[in-house]
Amino acid sequence: MTFPASQIALLINGSIEGKSDTAVTSFGKIEEAKEGQLTFFANPKYEEFLYSTKASIVVINEAYELKQPVTATLIRVPDAYTAFATLLAKYQEIMQQQLTGIQQPSYIAKTAVHGENVFIGAFAYLGENVKIGNNSKIFPNAFIGDNVTIGDSSIIHPGVKIYHDCKVGNNVIIHAGTVIGSDGFGFAPQTDGSLKKVPQIGNVVIEDNVEIGANATIDRATIGSTLIKSGAKLDNLIQIAHNVEIGQSTVIAAQAGISGSTKVGNGVLIGGQAGLAGHLQVGDGSKINAQAGLGKSLKPGSSVTSSPAYDYGQAIRSQAVARNLPEMEKRIKELEMLVRQLLAEKIS
Repeated sequence: MTFPASQIALLINGSIEGKSDTAVTSFGKIEEAKEGQLTFFANPKYEEFLYSTKASIVVINEAYELKQPVTATLIRVPDAYTAFATLLAKYQEIMQQQLTGIQQPSYIAKTAVHGENVFIGAFAYLGENVKIGNNSKIFPNAFIGDNVTIGDSSIIHPGVKIYHDCKVGNNVIIHAGTVIGSDGFGFAPQTDGSLKKVPQIGNVVIEDNVEIGANATIDRATIGSTLIKSGAKLDNLIQIAHNVEIGQSTVIAAQAGISGSTKVGNGVLIGGQAGLAGHLQVGDGSKINAQAGLGKSLKPGSSVTSSPAYDYGQAIRSQAVARNLPEMEKRIKELEMLVRQLLAEKIS
C-alpha cells in the first residue's frame, strides 16, 4: 500500500516541509531507511542520520531547527515519537483488517458465538458459551476455554491459553504463550505435614486497552477475580498470582513477580525482576526499581530500590557513601594513629 505525505500529515496533525505528494510504502530506521520508506527523528543521538538518511519522509519535532539541508520531505509534529507510534498502530490496524475468516481445522463449540470481521486461526479451540466480539483476532493454536468472553478488536496471539470463565475486554493484546486463568498457588498445610490443595474457583478479568507480553502467567482468583485494570501494560515473562489487582495504566517490566492478594495502584512503574510479597498495598504513582524485593506496603508516590526494598533517595546516598569507604577507612586509621600519638605525648 502507498501513502502520500499529505495523507500521513492528516493522520498525525502535522505540517509538511517539502513535497506533499511524496509517497511511502513501508517504515525504516533512520540510519537504514531506503527511498520509499518513512522514518522519524526524536533522539538527538541520531542527529547525524537526519542529514544522510535515504528515507523519503521523516517525522520530526516541530521545535527542531535544522542545521543543514535535508533531502527528505519533513512532517513536523509536537512529538515525533508519539506521532510515529500512531502511524505504526494505524498501519498495523489496516493490515489486520485484511485478516478475517475461520481457518480449518479449528474447533468452535456449537454454543460459541462471535461477532463480525473476526479471524480464527487454524487449530484454535473455542469452548462452550465462548463469546468473541467484533473485529477480534484469535491466532492459531490458541485455547479459549468454556464461558470465556473476549471483547471487540482484541488480539489473542498464537498459543495463548485462556482458561474457563475468564473475561477479556476491548482492544486487548495478549502475546504468544501467555496463560490466563491457571490455578492460583493455594495449599493448606495439614497436621501430617502434607499440603491440601485449595480449589481456585474465581477467574481473571482483564479490562480494556491492556497489553500482556509473551509467556506471562496470570492466575485465577481463589474466590472473586484477579483483576488487570484498563490501560495496564505487562511485559514478557511476568507472574501475577491469585487475587492480585493491577491498577490503571500501571507498567510492569519483564520477569517481575507479584504474590497473592497484593493490590497495585494506578500509574505504578515496576522494574524488571522485581518481586512483591503478598497482601501488600502499593500506592498510586509508586516506582519500584528493577530487582527490588518489596516486603511492605507503599504510600502513593513512593520510590524504592534494592532488596529488601527501601527509599530510593536513601539508597542513592548510601551507595555514594559506600564508594568512599576505602578512603574513609584510610582517614580513620590516620585519625586513630594521631589520637594515639596525642595520648602518648599527654602521658609523657
